[in-house]
Amino acid sequence: STMRKRKTTDSPHSYTDLSEGEEKLRLKQEVGLISGVSLIAGTMIGSGIFMSPEWVLHHMGSPASSLLIWAACGLLAVFGALSYAELGTIIKESGGEYIYILRIFGSFPAFLFAYTSVILVRPAGLAAVCLSFAEYAVAPFYVGCSSPQVVIKCTAAACILLLTIINCLNVRLATSVMNIFTAAKLLALLVIVVGGVVLLAKGQTRSFQNAFENTTAGIGAVGVAFYQGLWSYDGWNNLNYVTEELKKPEVTLPRAVMIAIPLVTCLYLLVNVSYLAAMTPSEVLSSGAVAVTWGDKVLGSWAWLISLSVALSTFGSSNGTFFSGGRVCYIAAREGHMPDILSMAHVRCLTPSPALLFTSAMSLIMIISGSFTSIVNFFSFIAWFFYGMTISGLLYLKIKKPELPRSYKVPIIIPIIVLMAAVYLVLAPIIDQPQIEILYIVLFIFSGVILYFPLVRYKCHPRFLQKVTLHLQLFLEVAPTTRDAN
Repeated sequence: STMRKRKTTDSPHSYTDLSEGEEKLRLKQEVGLISGVSLIAGTMIGSGIFMSPEWVLHHMGSPASSLLIWAACGLLAVFGALSYAELGTIIKESGGEYIYILRIFGSFPAFLFAYTSVILVRPAGLAAVCLSFAEYAVAPFYVGCSSPQVVIKCTAAACILLLTIINCLNVRLATSVMNIFTAAKLLALLVIVVGGVVLLAKGQTRSFQNAFENTTAGIGAVGVAFYQGLWSYDGWNNLNYVTEELKKPEVTLPRAVMIAIPLVTCLYLLVNVSYLAAMTPSEVLSSGAVAVTWGDKVLGSWAWLISLSVALSTFGSSNGTFFSGGRVCYIAAREGHMPDILSMAHVRCLTPSPALLFTSAMSLIMIISGSFTSIVNFFSFIAWFFYGMTISGLLYLKIKKPELPRSYKVPIIIPIIVLMAAVYLVLAPIIDQPQIEILYIVLFIFSGVILYFPLVRYKCHPRFLQKVTLHLQLFLEVAPTTRDAN
């Protein structure tokens, strides 16, 4: 039989056996410190810093308060990543929030996370980044008018298909693409930063006079501004999704976090200052693409470089999101929370190709119906709900299980601050400006109950599913995998 014998428990030492006589496959440990920094920074620096500044300013009302939001988002990302780094040295398995919730809280909440993340959150995040890539990629072909939506969506779909091919072929190829595009986007941001320094040196400081004037104080507006800012920082936790593929994870994980996130935070603040040096707040608010407007004002005939840089940046970010997002699906299937076929790896390429193909298919569906701003707000609401749950799990381990071996410890005040921020970010928009869409999201999360009990708890699997799995195995040339024993 090609089907697996599975043993899944709530212990960190649970394992997956393969049928007798079958060679054990596992994903290679090919992600070092440089690739780890590139995965974090490369995923974080995507479309957000080129599109979100106008929305943060719109909700906050003043330049100074919007800069404070950007700084606070960076600090929160650092605190969250440091907390996750400790979790990653206690539970040395891939899967990020999913595997932490599974090991700490048990099967049911972990399934709800996997169900929501695999079906909705990760594909939505990937779709949003690819849509922004498409907007910048096709803009030079439609000078003076808005690009047709059908062209944007077809370009975004082509981007997802290309990423699928890259990530299914080779892990090293995917990380090489990440490293190259991270270097390109850092160079693009440095161009904007240097341009801003030159403008400030020439005395263009109008935006910073009476900088707190018209500041918004509503808790809901601040919460939504945080959503837009944190979207630009999303990816701070991506290295935890590939822990089993890290070289020396207990060392690489904390180091990569401490290099990548402060670097990105400093760049984001300087880029926002550069935008405000080149444009007045009203010009930033009326700009459909603030980075392109900055390029038109500062670079003149070389403004096309900004469109090219943003397209490269968002493509690189899409690659990082896809690389880590496919792992959630793969790990959840390996633990019995998704169909078996999604837990398998290609026998020659050693990549989780079925999980990557499924993530690609869901993202393509999202592209058909989604828009950038709506995806960002609802993505952030769900993400911070589960971030809060994960951080509360770390606090539980620190208080109740201090004897667990860990090579890195974060001061307890840091996860407490992150948990308080997560509670605020989930509740503030609901209290201040309740939207019916949030109710739909909550209902979607808990609709997982309908699937959990028959399919996971009581294992009522239709018989034809085994035949389908077998045929897919043969067609995709994949086999079951086992995790490394840590």
